Amino acid sequence: MVFDGTGAEGKLADVAIKGERIVEVGAIAATATATTVVDATGKYVSPGFIDPHSHAAPAIGTAELAAAVPILYQGITTVMINPDGGGPGDLTPQISDIETHGPGVNVIPMIGHNGVRRDVMGLENRKPTAAELASMEALVKKAMDQGAFGLSTGPFYIPGKYSETSELVALARVANTYPNAFHISHIRDESSYDVGVLGAIKELIDVSRQTGIIGVVTHMKMLGPSVWGQSEPAVEMINAARAEGLSIWADQYPYAASGSSLQASLVPGWAQEGGPEATAERLQNPEQRALIRQEMVANLERRAGANAIMIRNYRADPSLNGMRLDEIARRNLQDPLDTAIDMLIKGGSSIVSFNMNEKDVELLMQQPWTMTSSDGALVAFGVGGEHPRAYGAFPRKFRRYVIDREVISMAQAIHTSTGLPAQVFSIKDRGVIAPGAFADVLVFNPETIRDVATYQEPHAYSEGMEYIFVNGQTAVADGKVTDTRHGRVLRRGQ
Repeated sequence: MVFDGTGAEGKLADVAIKGERIVEVGAIAATATATTVVDATGKYVSPGFIDPHSHAAPAIGTAELAAAVPILYQGITTVMINPDGGGPGDLTPQISDIETHGPGVNVIPMIGHNGVRRDVMGLENRKPTAAELASMEALVKKAMDQGAFGLSTGPFYIPGKYSETSELVALARVANTYPNAFHISHIRDESSYDVGVLGAIKELIDVSRQTGIIGVVTHMKMLGPSVWGQSEPAVEMINAARAEGLSIWADQYPYAASGSSLQASLVPGWAQEGGPEATAERLQNPEQRALIRQEMVANLERRAGANAIMIRNYRADPSLNGMRLDEIARRNLQDPLDTAIDMLIKGGSSIVSFNMNEKDVELLMQQPWTMTSSDGALVAFGVGGEHPRAYGAFPRKFRRYVIDREVISMAQAIHTSTGLPAQVFSIKDRGVIAPGAFADVLVFNPETIRDVATYQEPHAYSEGMEYIFVNGQTAVADGKVTDTRHGRVLRRGQ
């Protein structure tokens, strides 16, 4: 059964690949010959999945992890890197590292606002001077000239948190001088920290309204009990913007728990200036600690309380990985906020934050403008704590929300993972099963596709992918990743 990625229902067909392209789809003559023949009877054939929000970099530019094994086992054949405004301000070394080691999947670079701002202004909490803004604009232009597909921002995180909308507009305007550019953003507030989730979505829409650029709310969510249910007005807001003629989209990972850091989640923005070391110094000053702690009370409530925070990677004491904040506090005979402060002083930790409502997750997933993403890192198997999305996001969507719960159809789920992102981000000749398209092709078993990774045991490869072709070459055969790598860095306009 072939699902072509357009949203059409599956149909019985043969697919022929020659070189790196698909050359025929339909009834291929029985006399045709091929060096590799895959009998996909009873299986589903689809385009390779495209992940618009991947933290595969910088690991995918290393010899150890260039093969991108956990990514391939999800069926992902193309990743978009430097989300949340992250990554380097100069893409040259990053692209060189990836090309040197030869990635197992295709890699699309974006240029991140936070990386650009950090290079120009450090982690300072202030507006840029005219000269500094011009330097940031020049870095965005340089990246776009190198083939970056678009601009990534993350004004929830420092130093982007210290920007005003006008700064985002200025950089988006530079990006939008290039054909098919976009602005994808971890919006300023996914909860009720300051402008609120609706205000933050409005900011992204305003950037598009002022510049004409495509706008994407990345890993869209309603984070915390204070905003549960606001998916409905958020959907209405995006639909209204689209009716106005703006090109506004979203992507989403299929989990009710997010991943972030203890600092970004709990510490007020002003106290994050200068980075974790500066924050730790403030927390060791009794007066500043009291001020910071006071604001952390509401932030912990926004995150649904101490039991909703799981420690993921605490380098000062890895034995705490996998424990909840309230559990650690009880063991230490402390208030959870004081436990969090002590951990922040010792370097902080990444966390899993259980803060979403399934009704919001499902409503957002059902929108025709919502794509699938992972927000997953690329890590060495079995090393450290991790969010299960790094291993299971795409198969989880198919198992939990398509097959088990029937929240969306198989055809729509495949479209949101293939043809739709290819369309939104102008990824030429990918995301579809059609003659002339690049042969990024999956053969998966609808009976066995599933995520295995859990919050408690996140290092577990997904199941169900039987064959994967990347640029026409075999990347997975008989359910196992091959020893050769066939991805490449994709550049805008190619």
